[in-house]
Amino acid sequence: MKKYILLLTFGLIFNYQSKSQERKLEAEEEIVTNHQVSIKGEKISYSAQTGTQPVWDENGKPIAAVHYTFYKRSDISNTDRRPLVISFNGGPGSASVWMHLAYTGPKILRIDEEGFPIQPYGVKDNPHSILDVADIVYVNPVNTGYSRILDPEAKKETFFGVNQDIEYLAEWINTFVTRINRWNSPKYLIGESYGTTRVSGLALELQNNQWMYLNGVILVSPTDLGIDRSGAVESANRLPYFTAAAWYHKKLPADLQSKDLDVVLAESESYTLNHLLPAIAKGAWISDDEKEKAIQNFSRFSGLSEKVISQHNMDVPTSFFWKELLREEGFTIGRLDSRYKGIDRMDAGTRPDFNSELTSWLHSFTPAINYYYRNFLGYKTDIKYNMFGPVRPWDNSNDNTGENLRQAMAQNPYLHTMVQSGYYDGATTYFDAKYTMWHIDPSGKMKDRFSFKGYRSGHMMYLRAEDLATSNEDIRKFIEKSLPAAGTPAKY
Repeated sequence: MKKYILLLTFGLIFNYQSKSQERKLEAEEEIVTNHQVSIKGEKISYSAQTGTQPVWDENGKPIAAVHYTFYKRSDISNTDRRPLVISFNGGPGSASVWMHLAYTGPKILRIDEEGFPIQPYGVKDNPHSILDVADIVYVNPVNTGYSRILDPEAKKETFFGVNQDIEYLAEWINTFVTRINRWNSPKYLIGESYGTTRVSGLALELQNNQWMYLNGVILVSPTDLGIDRSGAVESANRLPYFTAAAWYHKKLPADLQSKDLDVVLAESESYTLNHLLPAIAKGAWISDDEKEKAIQNFSRFSGLSEKVISQHNMDVPTSFFWKELLREEGFTIGRLDSRYKGIDRMDAGTRPDFNSELTSWLHSFTPAINYYYRNFLGYKTDIKYNMFGPVRPWDNSNDNTGENLRQAMAQNPYLHTMVQSGYYDGATTYFDAKYTMWHIDPSGKMKDRFSFKGYRSGHMMYLRAEDLATSNEDIRKFIEKSLPAAGTPAKY
């Protein structure tokens, strides 16, 4: 008898260990919880639905599971006029955690007023969330967040490329919108960084191949969207960002430093377009006098010495700027947000050892998102939450996403686009974002449906408390502007 009990005990332990060691993601699952948050002084009740929805192959077999979190206001019975916002982050390979837990969602992570980590880690209510005016779904593309490929025989090329990413996500969105019964709702896409490439392409893909028409696209810290800016344009366009970062670190001449940032940036932009760009375009055939004046003004608006600008023939890489601006003080500045400082092994060199802002962000975001899903949303899994997932190699060929967005807007008179950028972003600079906006529709016939908003922070401008409030309010106003009055026809 004792031998039997002993064998049974060992069997149970072995069986338990076998099960506990199996790390498995379900193709479909759903957990719904109910919550309340105060937004702009109003108590909002909402449900949070989190789980996975499959990606199917052509034979209807699940080959991947895409994890999402959907927030829906509870006291809205008729959703025909209730906007639905579909949110993506970038990378490619980045999870949706950034905007989910720091920008538009009902909870944000605990950080200080400027966005730096504090302990204890965790989350708090977001009094500026757009959940009062729109329902929101945050989507993690394959291999980001909790999303994974399920079929070991599935080709990675199905998911990892500019156009592949757009194609399978459009199909996924169609299914999701159908399941939650929101075809009548006005729909918006918001993407950050590479997410702007994604949503610009999705605008046309949803329209042409899923027959889903949007009211708005929001581009947060946009990429180039396939719009060429090589040569002199690329070199010159960096200067207004240099000006912003130098102003923040008090490296501009006294007369510029004493002015408000908006005034200084307007001067820098004007100089860039009207003088620096043609000077660089002349190359070796520029006159000595014009070159000397260009270098002097470049130095004036960048905080860099005339010597290093001359050594670079006025083509100063952003990576060198991050290393050079505070070199004499022993610091580097951040790539995605140049308010952040870093310390390198050596002051010498042409680029920083690490991205000081990204390490700071991961410091606070990673514990917060892992804690939040388990403790607030009840989503418990042994699958690792990929802040950045393995999606390489990524097929960047045939990136026509800027043109895709233009076509979608031209074909859909309801569709509006807003660009949001932080002045201190050195990766996707605010002036490049303006340039992209100017050149999406070179005809200028749709100018009234484009808008630009700038903020005194970096790539994730919402990490700064003041900009969190302002940028969410800008989204509210954008949604209000792009919602046509009932019965207004979509025609020119």
